[in-house]
Amino acid sequence: MSNAASPITIKKYANRRLYNTATSSYVTLDHLCQMVKNNDDFVVYDAKTGEDITRSVLTQIIVEEEAKGGQNLLPIPFLRQLIGFYGDSLGGLVPRYLEYSMQAFHRNEEQMRQYMQNALDGLFPFNPIEEMNKQNIAFFESAMKMFTPFYGAGEDGVQGEPGTPQAAVQALQNRLSVMQQQLDDLTKLKK
Repeated sequence: MSNAASPITIKKYANRRLYNTATSSYVTLDHLCQMVKNNDDFVVYDAKTGEDITRSVLTQIIVEEEAKGGQNLLPIPFLRQLIGFYGDSLGGLVPRYLEYSMQAFHRNEEQMRQYMQNALDGLFPFNPIEEMNKQNIAFFESAMKMFTPFYGAGEDGVQGEPGTPQAAVQALQNRLSVMQQQLDDLTKLKK
């Protein structure tokens, strides 16, 4: 969040109502969702215990946004892989990796929006998108090599038992293959 001032305090009461202390008014999860989109920083506290429950409220917003239909940002295979990392030895690396990946995506967001706008205007500049996707795939592979010290160390192509780093890398390589196929499909659209 880009707001340099201290975050807005939201209190959540036992009746599930959310109270914005800055505006002295009750708000909904939709209001908090809009605050996130507006880069308004806030922290949510349980009104009774004083516990910081921001993470669970943000997760609840994501669940509600996914349930609305229309646009689902979290593919089922991703959710399954994410759940699989809970309790796994690599689980501690996942939050930093996801945060770094989202920051990289955010940096490229405006450039991607411009490319997509040009595509809608009848221009099809897929070469820059293709290059950006290749860079993202290369970044993703190098990150996985960093997280998995035994990357590609399986004997005779064996990638390891489920739950091992080799199996995780294999699952990610499979996902990268799907992404590459999608990229190839986009390139065909250009022609």
